[in-house]
Amino acid sequence: MAPVKRHGSCPVTQRPQPARPESRPELCPFLAGLFRPRSAKAGLSAAPGGNSREPGSTAGERVPLLADNSKGDVELVALESMGPEEPVEEPPSAAGPLGTAGLLEIGAKRPTPVPGRKVLHGSLQDLSKAAATQMPSPERRLFRRPLGKGAKDTDKWKKESKYVQTQPLYQDYWLKRLKAAERKPKEPSFRVDASLSIAGLLSSSLLGAASQISSRDYSFCFWQEIPEVKSRRLLESLSPQQHRLQEAMFEMITSEASYLRSLSVATSHFKGSLVLRETLTRAEVHRLFSNLQQVKDVSERFLLELEEHMDKDVFLAGLGAVVLKHCPAFHRVYIPYVTNQMYQEQLMQQLMRENWRFRQVLRKLEEQPVCQRQPLKSFLVLPFQRITRLKILLENILKLAPAGSELASSIGTALTAVGEIVSACNENVRHMKQTEELVLLEKQVEFVKTKSIPLISRGRWLVRAGEFSQVLIQEVGVGYRPRLSTKPIHLHLLSDLLLLSRRRDDSRFSVKDYAQTCHVRAELLRAKPLGLPDTAFLLCLSRNHRGASAEFIIKAASEAQRQEWISLITSQASPRPAAVIKALREACAGP
Repeated sequence: MAPVKRHGSCPVTQRPQPARPESRPELCPFLAGLFRPRSAKAGLSAAPGGNSREPGSTAGERVPLLADNSKGDVELVALESMGPEEPVEEPPSAAGPLGTAGLLEIGAKRPTPVPGRKVLHGSLQDLSKAAATQMPSPERRLFRRPLGKGAKDTDKWKKESKYVQTQPLYQDYWLKRLKAAERKPKEPSFRVDASLSIAGLLSSSLLGAASQISSRDYSFCFWQEIPEVKSRRLLESLSPQQHRLQEAMFEMITSEASYLRSLSVATSHFKGSLVLRETLTRAEVHRLFSNLQQVKDVSERFLLELEEHMDKDVFLAGLGAVVLKHCPAFHRVYIPYVTNQMYQEQLMQQLMRENWRFRQVLRKLEEQPVCQRQPLKSFLVLPFQRITRLKILLENILKLAPAGSELASSIGTALTAVGEIVSACNENVRHMKQTEELVLLEKQVEFVKTKSIPLISRGRWLVRAGEFSQVLIQEVGVGYRPRLSTKPIHLHLLSDLLLLSRRRDDSRFSVKDYAQTCHVRAELLRAKPLGLPDTAFLLCLSRNHRGASAEFIIKAASEAQRQEWISLITSQASPRPAAVIKALREACAGP
């Protein structure tokens, strides 16, 4: 037999209702989060047992709790539902209306859990505590990263560094460390290595990382301030040199923490900004930030292992082994990033010059407190600074380590590995710079009356380019001295090719002749007897682009320029072993 629907006007339904506690308006915001009405009609208006509902409302619709709730039944709704919703009947109160203290007393008692439902909070105090633990601060979110799939809820966030949030940004690290050392009591056994700190400062200035020290005070943690060192009084048993050694090794941890803090800002605040990414194309985002996220991940793993080793051995005897273990990862991420740095700088200049939306968004991001008045450029140069300073740190530790000790041996091995990475970075940067010079030169030259050849070739680089004057001799007759005239000529000396061209009005070069360097010879001239300028020299092409010989009298701007070019042409023309070629490439690249 089907159940009979009854309306509110039916006499059967008109029964006396139990007394409800009077609602308190000041408790509505709190109760609204825990309760909801069964019916949406006029807030709470459905009678018990009734099923009338406002048109357009749904069974699962949540309606704010109103002040007048004396007629509506309510049910406890958990914040995280684990199954079908079931009402929790509220017992009628015979005591009449309750005050605020009474409601809070009831709320302090945890309700009986209903099968299929999880009750999170039983009181206001529990609610505030849960909100505080489940919502980390924006600054802490920079250094927290969710684990992969399959991780437990209790292990939602991976282990964090203990030093990242106590260190300044890496742009300010060296100055802050010097200031912190000055504030410490003067002890004969403690000092900051001057060469290391000055090298750090010079590295920042040379690479263009503008550093503006903020007024925020950071508590630097020196090795002698570690609680274990203090409690065991380890400092009393160390000599001044041993103390400096421990501080130098511990500086590896604090500087890496400072470096990781800056990388976190770069990846989360700048690279992770959707507004900034909307102003760039996908290719521009890749060129601007490159593999910076991978660099940060490698730094994070390195720092956590350093801290783990520190927890096991406060003297950091295995520091060299830890550094050596992470050298393959350093090689994998630092070389590509540093190699891309030249294109990164070019793109940054182009965006600041042509993309006004990028400039506007970037300026707002740089003004945020998390940047501490540091520009994006100072964050982008950090990887090259860090791998260079890492080598300096190891050199400083090796100087203080006892000669012949196991520590000196492991640090020396790690220093060799890091030095190879730095050399590879420098070599790749030099190679990319030389390749870029060839690309630019190929866009500037034109082979109008000569056979065109490709300038970009493997193993070829631009050695030197210079402006000269070609001396032309015109015979005027027997018994008369020849008439001399000059016209500008430009020489481009490549590793295996010499171009002779003239600069046009549009700043492009029109190639007049060229030859392989093995067919080029430069010689001094007896200028005075021939009436030639003192800085003139003879340039001979035994086989030019037509396969014929040609001679040019070239006038240099100074005696130094003449000697330099004669030496360069002679060295490029002679066969050279690989070691000599590498040395020449480094000399041609310059500082």
